[in-house]
Amino acid sequence: MQVEYHSWWSRHLGRAMALKVYGHWGVPYIVFPCSRGRFFDYEGMGMIAAVEGFIQAGKIKLFTVDSIDAESWYDFSVPPAARNARHEAYDRYVVEEVVPFIRDHCHGGPDLRPLTTGCSMGAYHALNFFLKHPDSFGGTIALSGLYRLDRSEFNLGGGDMTAVYFNSPLSYLPGLDDPHYLRRYRDSSITVCAGQGAWDEEALADTRELEALLRAKGVPARVEYWGRDVNHDWPWWFRQMNHFLGLLYG
Repeated sequence: MQVEYHSWWSRHLGRAMALKVYGHWGVPYIVFPCSRGRFFDYEGMGMIAAVEGFIQAGKIKLFTVDSIDAESWYDFSVPPAARNARHEAYDRYVVEEVVPFIRDHCHGGPDLRPLTTGCSMGAYHALNFFLKHPDSFGGTIALSGLYRLDRSEFNLGGGDMTAVYFNSPLSYLPGLDDPHYLRRYRDSSITVCAGQGAWDEEALADTRELEALLRAKGVPARVEYWGRDVNHDWPWWFRQMNHFLGLLYG
């Protein structure tokens, strides 16, 4: 398998950021790690090996990025507005630095829209980036994510939700009626999944709400709910990714 490491100083974040590339050809995916995760976690936790067949066959090409969650949503020492501001800097890093890098690496033009994917917190990022930037991203595979920032996980401490509203998908999506955004959503590949086991209760609830919102807006999406034995862990995400990549690329 062709594997590359890249790092550069991000002008938007003011620090070095790294990523890895897996594969020589195929549909490009930007991979977001789990909470506070690093660019090497997808490989370290075994997902690269789990989907190696799709990579080696030239069906997908993965770009695994670093998170800055510890400086944004999980920095409980600062108010929600400060966390949101740091995330917005990450947003600009991804859209204005990583996406052009992916397009250049794939020899694609400005119309090339990589897809997003991730598990758990990575699923939040995958969905949020896609919904906010459908001109930059062509769809998502989001597994076991939380899609609202007023969950206890994010410990806003009764802070003002308006400060984070536009990064909380289940907050902003109900009022999103922009025809351009909706056209882009309808022209994209959206896959969302959650298990029904005890550890995925909140992700399950958020996924159901997301499904209802997309349906009400006429946005097609593949949404699956796996069994009550399915927990919030990598062995199930391995199976889910192989299942969905198989549906998409055979």
